[in-house]
Amino acid sequence: MNIVLLADNRKNELLVNFCIAYSQILSRHNLFSLFNTARLINDSAKINVDGLAADLVSGLDQLASRVHYNEIDAVIYLRDPLLEAYDLPNSLMKACDTNSIPIATNIATSELLVLAIDRGDLDWRELVR
Repeated sequence: MNIVLLADNRKNELLVNFCIAYSQILSRHNLFSLFNTARLINDSAKINVDGLAADLVSGLDQLASRVHYNEIDAVIYLRDPLLEAYDLPNSLMKACDTNSIPIATNIATSELLVLAIDRGDLDWRELVR
């Protein structure tokens, strides 16, 4: 599975802790994130995450285009509801909705998504790709 790991700035520590807790599951998959977040996860959780563009908007657009080409199977994006831009749609979330890619935006749904992936509930994605 190709999984995206993202977090708004105030949620980065939570994402790192999530990756540490689920490193046994996540390490069996191809992981992608923005450059700085990928480096943070690589250093802290000791799992390999490929870093893309460092800029948020460019990175989201890059990931969105991968979603449109069915190269991404799931997205974990821990969002901060206190951000001014929280209510604004972004290209990645729109791409996930358009292409039926599961996206988790808080810690509870992130845990559900990772456990579903581990159980094989999303193995059908292999057929789509």
